[in-house]
Amino acid sequence: MDLREDLMRFAPAGVALSLALALSASVGHSAPPQPLDPRAAALVSQGRAALAGGNPNAAIDAFESALAIQPGATAITLDLAEATRRQGLQGKALHYYREALERDPQNLTAISGEGAALVEKGAIEKAKRNLTRLQGLCGDACPETRELAGLIAKAGAAQVVSAEAIKPSPTVTN
Repeated sequence: MDLREDLMRFAPAGVALSLALALSASVGHSAPPQPLDPRAAALVSQGRAALAGGNPNAAIDAFESALAIQPGATAITLDLAEATRRQGLQGKALHYYREALERDPQNLTAISGEGAALVEKGAIEKAKRNLTRLQGLCGDACPETRELAGLIAKAGAAQVVSAEAIKPSPTVTN
């Protein structure tokens, strides 16, 4: 009866431990990202060159064309988000960053980019949440954390002007 008692006592813990190990093994060994189609890769290269050359419109066109060839590619979505952000379309950039985060919730580039777009929109508190999330995932030393922290610090240092600080000088004309 001792064996039966021990089995009943430790079986639930053993099953739970087995499930936890199986789950962590399947998550840790997920499939690597799918390589880009050569046509999509050529368009991504064109888009990155256009973005580096200061032409976000051409970059957006190239990235959108690449996404048409290979829909759902996270890397292309992140490039498109960056291009729309540089064009000043932070709302659209946020949409693309969040789309990438739906596919890969721990993507450091997407978290950092979303935080940068939030800073540019003036949503500093929401950007700080992204910074905290980055610090939890990769620490203070990773480039994404440093970049977002710098943007938040710069935005916090921007001078806030109140209506009382600006007093128009009245001018009287005949």
